[in-house]
Amino acid sequence: MKYLYKNVIAIIIFCSPLAVLHGQVLKMNETQVIGSHNSYKIGIEKPLMDIILSERAETVGLDYTHIPIVQQLDLGLRSLEIDVLYDPDGGRFSKPKGLDILKAQGVEARPYDATVMQHPGFKVLHVPDIDFRTHCATFKICLTLIRDWSKSHADHLPIIITINPKSSGLDKPGFAEVIPFDKAVLDALDAEIFEIFNPTELVTPKQVKGKATTLRQAIVKNGWPTLDQVRGKILFVLDAGKELTELYISGDEAYARPMFANADSNNHHAAFLIMNDPVKQEKNIAEKVKLGFMVRTRSDADTREARTGDRSRFEAAIRSGAQVISTDYYQKSLSPNKDFEISFDGAYSQCNPVLVTASGCQLK
Repeated sequence: MKYLYKNVIAIIIFCSPLAVLHGQVLKMNETQVIGSHNSYKIGIEKPLMDIILSERAETVGLDYTHIPIVQQLDLGLRSLEIDVLYDPDGGRFSKPKGLDILKAQGVEARPYDATVMQHPGFKVLHVPDIDFRTHCATFKICLTLIRDWSKSHADHLPIIITINPKSSGLDKPGFAEVIPFDKAVLDALDAEIFEIFNPTELVTPKQVKGKATTLRQAIVKNGWPTLDQVRGKILFVLDAGKELTELYISGDEAYARPMFANADSNNHHAAFLIMNDPVKQEKNIAEKVKLGFMVRTRSDADTREARTGDRSRFEAAIRSGAQVISTDYYQKSLSPNKDFEISFDGAYSQCNPVLVTASGCQLK
C-alpha cells in the first residue's frame, strides 16, 4: 500500500508539467510574463497627432495604439495597465477638447460616443482632451471584460493589472480639470474593484500574507502562492507616487484592500515593486526578485526603442528576472515600422530565468 501511494503521488506530479518542474512546485513569482502598457489605449487620430507634434515634437511618445483588451488576453498577454480618473458626477471627460481642435481645422473626427462618459464613476483614458480614445471608457467596463474573459478561461496564468491613478491633466483654458486622489477617492476605487470581482477571484495582500505578521515577512520567508493556487485569478497593483501609496496603505493593518501597493521594499506592505528601467536597475531588480518580491518593468518607453529597433532594454528586462515586462509592441503590426516586437520567441510567458534555472520548464 505504501508503495502504491508513492506511485500515485509520482503520477500526479508527472502529469502536472505546467505547475511542477523536476518535482518542485512552481510558484507565482517563478514566472515571467509580457504585458501591455496603457492597455486600453486607442491611438490619437493622425490629424490631431500632427497638430500636437507641431506644438511639441517630444509628444511623439503618445503615438501608439493597442488591440482590444480581450484580444490581448486571447493572444497570451497576462499583464495589463489601466489609468483611472475620478468622475463622481459623470460627464467630466465627455467633451474632449481635441474634437473642437479638429473641427476648428476643418477636419472631420472619427465618431465619438460620449454616452457612457456621462455615467458617474472612474473613467479610463490616457490624457484628457487629447489622448482620449479608449477600448473601455469606464473602469467597470474594463474590469467586466477581464472578469468575463477570466471566467471563460479558468486555467489561465494569473492576470496582473497595474492601476495608475491620474491626478492631473492639461492646465489649459477649456480643458477638463482632473480631480486629485485622496483617501476617499482611493476607497471608491477599491469599491469598484469589489463591485466587479469577488475576493475569491483575486490574489489579494491578505491572502498572500496568510498567518505571517506582515505581508513583507510572508513574501521573504514563505513566498508567493503556487501557480495551481492562483490560476484563473486576478492580481491588482496600485502604481502610484510615494505620497499616494502611503495614503493607500496607511492604517490598513488588516490588509483588507484589494490592491498590492508599490511600497518601498523595506515597508511591511512590500510585495510587488514597480522598477521601470531594467537597463539602470537590472542588478537591483534581480536582487529584489531573489528576495521574493515580484517586479514590473518596461521593455520600451515613449516609442523610442520601437523606432530604432533597440532590444537591449528588453534583453536587460529578461535577465533581471522581473516577473512582468510591459510593452507597447507585442505585435509587429503595432510598431512604427512594422518590424519591432516584444515576445519570448512568439510566446508571452516563460519560467523565470533568475529563479528557475532547470531546463524543460514550460508555461501555457
